[in-house]
Amino acid sequence: MTDAMTPYLGYGFAWTVATIVGCLLIALPVMLAVAMAIYAERKLWAAFALRKGPNVVGPFGLMQSFADGLKVFLQETIIPSAANKGLFVIAPILTFTIALLAWAVLPFNSGAILADINVGLLYVLAISSLGVYGTIIAGWSSNSKYPFFSAMRASAQMISYEVSIGFILICVVLWAGTFNLHGIVEAQKHHVWIINGFVANPLLFPMWVMFYISSLAETQRAPFDLAEAESELVAGYQTEYSSMSFALYWLGEYANVLLMCALNATLFWGGYLPPLDLPFLYIIPGWIWFLGKILFFFFTFSWVKATVPRYRYDQLMRLGWKVFLPISLAFVVIISGYLMATGHFGGHGA
Repeated sequence: MTDAMTPYLGYGFAWTVATIVGCLLIALPVMLAVAMAIYAERKLWAAFALRKGPNVVGPFGLMQSFADGLKVFLQETIIPSAANKGLFVIAPILTFTIALLAWAVLPFNSGAILADINVGLLYVLAISSLGVYGTIIAGWSSNSKYPFFSAMRASAQMISYEVSIGFILICVVLWAGTFNLHGIVEAQKHHVWIINGFVANPLLFPMWVMFYISSLAETQRAPFDLAEAESELVAGYQTEYSSMSFALYWLGEYANVLLMCALNATLFWGGYLPPLDLPFLYIIPGWIWFLGKILFFFFTFSWVKATVPRYRYDQLMRLGWKVFLPISLAFVVIISGYLMATGHFGGHGA
């Protein structure tokens, strides 16, 4: 080994270690947040229904999610004899892995981002589109009619609302002038008067409303949880799963919910920026503002699930294709026309 090779190997080793540490700094808190999110949502549902919720395992029931995780870990993994065993095992792993990958490009604070790539928004859209494969593979590999029907429902639902989400994101990119998520957050600073966030923009506020509803449909949350309609499909594409395979789907679902909450905060509500562009608000670290916004949206997701009745499937498809799609497409034309007429490309205020 020559002396000239030593600095190169040293840099490569340091880069590898830094990347692994960065991944763990994101993946481990997200997995812990998923466990606590399940607990928090159960407590919220209990409060909405005037019940107590988990309150036995640990102080205030805080350890309930970990006890449930230990329980499913110790259970036997049962694979149906007629199932495609390889795909059956891979499907939940694929779902959970994809749910974690998208967090790599989210800015938690100014400069606090694992991969600050120029096409971060396209990366998130691509990763979220891959999530449908875990659902389809689970439904098909189970070799059971109810999981298969559920997988078809879920895939049609996810694909339908991803089309509208794509046009909504085009509107955000046009106004911010970049696909970089850090750049999109910075473009929201002092956007309308002293408000940080595209949500204060009259042209982008309707886009946020549709993005929020599409987030519910994309994550198969109530009132769009038709893939898990108990009265029709037993338990959906997860019917044949048990033990940790079943738990991975739950973890993946809540990781996706938290991701959508983070995207709502990042794309429309200023991300790590404080709500108002006032100097004393910047004393609070940006990651605390970001976390607070995620928790707020998670609360609203739980609120909707506890109070809004489930849609019929035809209503779900009609909303996606006949309402959101034409409106989002029209706003792409309106916003691009406005920006062309006023020359406000590149994240300027409204």
